[in-house]
Amino acid sequence: MIGAGGSPFMYLEFGDIVIYFSPYTLSLFLLALVFTVLVIASRPERQLDIAFGADAYTTKDIGLPEMRFRRFMAIACGLASMGAMVTGDVFDFCLFTSLVGICNVGIVAAVRSRHVQNAAFQYGLVALAGTVPLFGGAAIVAATTGTLSLIELSSTALPAVPAVVKGFLVLGVMGEGMAPFYAAKAEMFRAPGAPYVIMCSLSSLLIFLRVIEVVLQV
Repeated sequence: MIGAGGSPFMYLEFGDIVIYFSPYTLSLFLLALVFTVLVIASRPERQLDIAFGADAYTTKDIGLPEMRFRRFMAIACGLASMGAMVTGDVFDFCLFTSLVGICNVGIVAAVRSRHVQNAAFQYGLVALAGTVPLFGGAAIVAATTGTLSLIELSSTALPAVPAVVKGFLVLGVMGEGMAPFYAAKAEMFRAPGAPYVIMCSLSSLLIFLRVIEVVLQV
């Protein structure tokens, strides 16, 4: 098998689930791993609100319960991103992508701010709707070829997958909050607590890079 990301040099089989490492997927996996470790070791920032026209500012401190929850969701998002980078199954890729969207909502939904929670709610609705074309594309792949394995789909012996499947996968990934297509994320970045919020964009970037390879192989 020579996929769009290069020839795999390592396979890990867990029953029907196959994880493979190619130069492309390994690079994305290491990037997600490094940033997840940084999230574990880092502390949240302190956000300052400056009052224009006056010499005044306020500091927003993040409470310990909120920090723990957001750190947990950021770590879960990093683990889901790592899984999406190396999975060799279309369904598992869709599953990890949906999990990334859920974690992104959780990272910002814990903020006790009306405009941030409103943006998180809107993001959650879009992410929920995005699962329909995402898993619909995986279902069409299974119905057309009889397999969801990216390793087998890269061969020419199987029937051709309809072009609409590629559009469904891309549309589903965009619906999960793919930066910068979803404008409400601008409100999310007003939430205090970097680098946890930055995980939203990093995971979106990694999923976007991986879905390109998946679309080229199906």
